[in-house]
Amino acid sequence: MLKSFPVLILTVILLIFSCQSGNQSSYRQEPEKIIFDTDMGSDCDDAGALALLHFFEDMGQADILGCIYSSGKVPYGAGIVQAINIRYGRGNIPVGANHGNRVGDSIDKMSAEKLAKDTAAFQNTIVHNRDAMEQTRLNRKLLAEQENKSVTYLTVGHTKGLYDLLTSEPDDFSPLTGAELVKKKIKRWVALGALGARNKANQYTKDWNFFFNGTARYTKYLVENFPAPVYYIDAGSNVMTGKSLKHTSPGNIVRTAYRDWLWRYGNNTLDDQRPSWDLAAVYFAVNGPAIYLKNQGNGRLEFDVDKGCRWHDEEEGKVKQAYISQREGVSERFADYLNRRIAKPPKLLQK
Repeated sequence: MLKSFPVLILTVILLIFSCQSGNQSSYRQEPEKIIFDTDMGSDCDDAGALALLHFFEDMGQADILGCIYSSGKVPYGAGIVQAINIRYGRGNIPVGANHGNRVGDSIDKMSAEKLAKDTAAFQNTIVHNRDAMEQTRLNRKLLAEQENKSVTYLTVGHTKGLYDLLTSEPDDFSPLTGAELVKKKIKRWVALGALGARNKANQYTKDWNFFFNGTARYTKYLVENFPAPVYYIDAGSNVMTGKSLKHTSPGNIVRTAYRDWLWRYGNNTLDDQRPSWDLAAVYFAVNGPAIYLKNQGNGRLEFDVDKGCRWHDEEEGKVKQAYISQREGVSERFADYLNRRIAKPPKLLQK
């Protein structure tokens, strides 16, 4: 009887592990439906973020419903977005773009115009933003087609695209206003933004996505009026990625985007790498906090267009808001995790 006791314990442990594994498998059988909103070209980590999102789709963990390029002053980011989608065998993913020029980085840091016009190399049919569907119409179309409370809206760039959606009027895609459509279809907004807003001194801070390039007033409206849960991501600043792309094919648009941005911005190379803000947001959108990130709990983001924003723990807003930060001591491991995945060949190229 005593000899069989360890066997019984082992059996119970194996059964528990099996059940847990089964639960994880069943969770991953329902991929996260994501609309990816980017300012591709302002920084190269947008390209890495989209590559990572495609990796997760290859693994059955994500479903990219569409991509939005919500920056307008350099009107070539939509072409790069489409080129990345084509590399991963998903050229049919719809791409929408800002047809105006009121927001965005005015400096073409990635040589986006050059890359978007190289259609022979990357096979993209979108070159200028106006070659893509207007961003609000695509957003409304995508949401109208989805089940209720099923979509994660992920912004790794400016906030104008989501603002335009939220304030949009009924159209031929839906009789609902933008606010009604968002409330009905979007289960959460995941935003790379409010960096540094949760600090011990409770000081105001300003970050690139939420405040600069003409976006502050749009961000303020979203922070105060978005009708679904919001997750602000403050992670990736000391997680360096890009060197793994050296080992990918020269025709890899993601490698080219990193190479050109790094060289144009500071005469740097792939070995110098770049922080992984946007990749961290993609990681959370698909995996939750998991082992590299930490949910600091619910609270409220105070937003002042002139002063900046700051986070208040335990304060309740109109809807749930949570602040996600990076765990301590994981930067190198997180970087290795991300580097390996953005350099992995697309599923269609794997033998």
